[in-house]
Amino acid sequence: MQYNRYEMRFGFHISIAGGFGRVTDRAEKKGCETLQLFSRNPRGWHCPPLNDIDVAKFREDIKQAGISPVFVHLPYLPNLASPKDDLLSTSISSLEEELHRAEILGADFVIAHMGKRIDSPLQDAIERMAFSINTALGNVKNDTILLLENTAGQGSEIGDKFSVIGYVIDRIVEKSRLGVCLDTAHAFEAGYDISKKDGIDHILKEIQNIIGLERLYLLHLNDSKTPLGSHIDRHWHIGEGYIGLSGFETIINHPLLCHLPSIMETPRKADEDDTGNMEVIRRLVKK
Repeated sequence: MQYNRYEMRFGFHISIAGGFGRVTDRAEKKGCETLQLFSRNPRGWHCPPLNDIDVAKFREDIKQAGISPVFVHLPYLPNLASPKDDLLSTSISSLEEELHRAEILGADFVIAHMGKRIDSPLQDAIERMAFSINTALGNVKNDTILLLENTAGQGSEIGDKFSVIGYVIDRIVEKSRLGVCLDTAHAFEAGYDISKKDGIDHILKEIQNIIGLERLYLLHLNDSKTPLGSHIDRHWHIGEGYIGLSGFETIINHPLLCHLPSIMETPRKADEDDTGNMEVIRRLVKK
């Protein structure tokens, strides 16, 4: 089974403030080899059209900088498992728009959080999540791959266990267009003790048995500010949280993970926070 789609590449979620033409410069200053971004305001539904000139500059700048792959993250508001018909319909439309926009931007992947069941049974939420994905992929015929991100299980979130993600994937028609993003903070907060090698081996075995490691395309490298199994989603700086330096050293050098692109979504009050996290994670790489 082949896993070496990419060599280990590190990056951050990069702001698009001021236009896509400014993204690459920000990414290079932080030492990014890969990057993630929102294609629009993540806290609203409004979706302005992409500017052709801005997009062309972004694509050329990214190519010249050798930054790849590029990941587009779905905004915060969509809930692809919502029991409310109007929100579900709007969420599906939002996902379809991101699949289109990713193609225009030259991004190969769109990342979506697993939805929230609200007050509905888990099984119903799984069926709605699968319906949403099947509808969006059916309506948008391109090569963009949708990545489902595991959750901390906070509130009514589904997807804190890979068995649930597996149930969703089993119901997808175009499985070749679906993959997984493993968020380290979420996994730890959901009860997977990935601060230790045994725990990392356990979660990888679970992913392989339920989903298949060939579907794992991306790592979100985030330390956890809350304890193991807290189900409280709080990202923290690499090595300063409960996963710790030892945990991240094992994760990024693990033979089943060390080929994957890795995005950090660590807290940032200033650029120095990002450059500091980049320095820490690079020191952990074994030559």
